[in-house]
Amino acid sequence: MRPSGRAADALRDVAILPGFARHAEGSCLIRMGGTEVLCAASAEGRVPGFLRGSGQGWITAEYGMLPRATHMRGEREAARGKQSGRTQEIQRLIGRSLRAVVDRAALGEMTVTLDCDVLNADGGTRCAAITGAWVALSLALRHLVRMKVLARSPIVGQVAAVSCGLVDGAAVLDLDYAEDSTAAADANFVLTAATGEAPGGIVEIQATAEKRAFAPAEFLELLRLAQAGTAALYATQLRALEG
Repeated sequence: MRPSGRAADALRDVAILPGFARHAEGSCLIRMGGTEVLCAASAEGRVPGFLRGSGQGWITAEYGMLPRATHMRGEREAARGKQSGRTQEIQRLIGRSLRAVVDRAALGEMTVTLDCDVLNADGGTRCAAITGAWVALSLALRHLVRMKVLARSPIVGQVAAVSCGLVDGAAVLDLDYAEDSTAAADANFVLTAATGEAPGGIVEIQATAEKRAFAPAEFLELLRLAQAGTAALYATQLRALEG
């Protein structure tokens, strides 16, 4: 029995509330169990220097955790004067994940920044951030189409992320903190879904043995769970956009 009482292949309760940040071009609050992340998309009419004159846009992200998002107060990174390696790694992952499903030529020389701020953390914060950021980005690009800044939305696919792990000898989906802290192995899967011209596929898999090496068959079971889990997340994303 999992600590939450869920079946091995069950996601935590997931909710995506669009338009949570009233001033952003696109935003949402995503809840996955006890994890809550505010995702806000901001568009500006310029690109980094390496893209000037290329005709292509850029999607990037910033990620952070509020000091009391966790059980103990964490120090604000701004107070330290630099970001941790974990923070930099996660925000690069979010940016890569979103760029995988955007036609950057259709975006033109424009940058969209996704701010992903963790309000409450109970495992899977990077996965929730990626899943919510796609909704915030989609809403922002729809807004730019309505404002006639863009001729069409450059979104060509969906992307979502979910964690899986080996806990007490079993493969389970969507780890909360209690499971993540005791797992024999854990993995984050960032997967895409086909819409329009984008093929479904893998953006990134981060898999680590924590207590023992795991077998290829166990990894394939984790992948199977992740594919089913992200399929459910894609449906939740689309419902949020319809709302």
